[in-house]
Amino acid sequence: MTPPASPTSSSPAAADSATPVRRTGATFARRTRTALAGTTALVAITALTAAPAIPAVAESTPVQSQPSNATLPLGDADLLETRTTTTLATGVTLTRIVRGTDPAPADQINTTPRGPWVVNVLTIDPRKAKGELKATYGPDLAKVEKTTDLVRAAGAVAGVNASFFTFTASALYPGDPVGLGIFDGKLLSEPLTDPNEANLIIDAKRNKAVMGHLRWTGAVRNPKTGATLPLEFVNHPPVIPAACATLPAQTSCTVPGDITLFTPEFAATTPAGAGIEVVLDRRGCIERVAATRGTALTAGQTSLQATGSDATALLGMVSHTCLRTDLAVSDESGAKVALRKGLYGVTGRYRLTANGEIVVPAGTGSFFARNPRTIAGTSRDGKITLATIDGRQTTSVGTTMDETAAVAKALGLHNAINLDGGGSTAMAVNGALVSHPSGAGGAERAVGDAIVYVDSNRR
Repeated sequence: MTPPASPTSSSPAAADSATPVRRTGATFARRTRTALAGTTALVAITALTAAPAIPAVAESTPVQSQPSNATLPLGDADLLETRTTTTLATGVTLTRIVRGTDPAPADQINTTPRGPWVVNVLTIDPRKAKGELKATYGPDLAKVEKTTDLVRAAGAVAGVNASFFTFTASALYPGDPVGLGIFDGKLLSEPLTDPNEANLIIDAKRNKAVMGHLRWTGAVRNPKTGATLPLEFVNHPPVIPAACATLPAQTSCTVPGDITLFTPEFAATTPAGAGIEVVLDRRGCIERVAATRGTALTAGQTSLQATGSDATALLGMVSHTCLRTDLAVSDESGAKVALRKGLYGVTGRYRLTANGEIVVPAGTGSFFARNPRTIAGTSRDGKITLATIDGRQTTSVGTTMDETAAVAKALGLHNAINLDGGGSTAMAVNGALVSHPSGAGGAERAVGDAIVYVDSNRR
């Protein structure tokens, strides 16, 4: 589901897509780095340091129907709600909640107080779980894959869709995350300055998760001369200034462009087009310089692409030497976050709860209306929850942003964020869907990445 261009606006068409094309045009050039306003700072992120065949499904335990004042705060108070809990692995359970019994009239899905709602809740207890929670993507960062395929490829017990991503069918790199992407300690996509971005950070070695909004800085430096240039993006096509779009060489441009760092994880080749590209070996030493962009990178290589007058500036740093690329990530308080193996980070939009309180902002438009939703959160005692809410169907109407936050709080999530939703919402268990996507006939959408739980017994 596409985040709106602003917290208060979104088109109906946008609400059914995963995300608009990321950071294109002058809007994103020379961005200032903004802290997440109006929410609690990312607490204890710097404390996330290293420490530590599908199992047979255990018996299902149905929970007796109860009135809603003891369950989810959705719709009328007299609705019946049933819960069925299944143990998937040690310390991992799946609870299916069905609230309401009658299908909604098709023309009342967005307004009915009678539901129904179908919620699937995956809960991981780090004190008991024997595996690890992490984020994953397909063959490369720029491709899209179905959540079920990502769960199977990871050998995972279960998983849900995760980040907002480029999505549009015309995009060359549809899986490109729109915001933070950290995978096994590598920053493969930088966080946005948009204060509404919400990040889920996972320490896979301890199955610990925190929420907030990370910041980043990036620069390329010539150690011999001390010359330094800022990076604008990581693994995202640089923007060609509109004033220089027709120039045969970007080195003739006098308008600032972008400098982007690319890694082999991005795609089979880096984006092609006007500008320059400098390929570096694993030590940062220059292997080749090209007058146009687009090349294949091998393991250990990286490249720097530049457009606009930044192309000339980057060329001015190139000599028979090595360049140093510096990436740094910090939390909202400015404390450094160590990029080490076992650390993962994905991007959502809007905090739902913070320190036990609902903090989702008020808003209008289709993004804030009833939609399928994917939630990630943690309880006060450290349990991690991933939940999906089916929507846009007579069998499950979905939730507004306010209703989504209320559900998160009712599930005991002390801290929670809203991940990508709409047609992207999906939960897979043992490689099969347990949610019902909103695509035609329940068709599952391919997404940019997923959060999965891999049990140690499957390794």
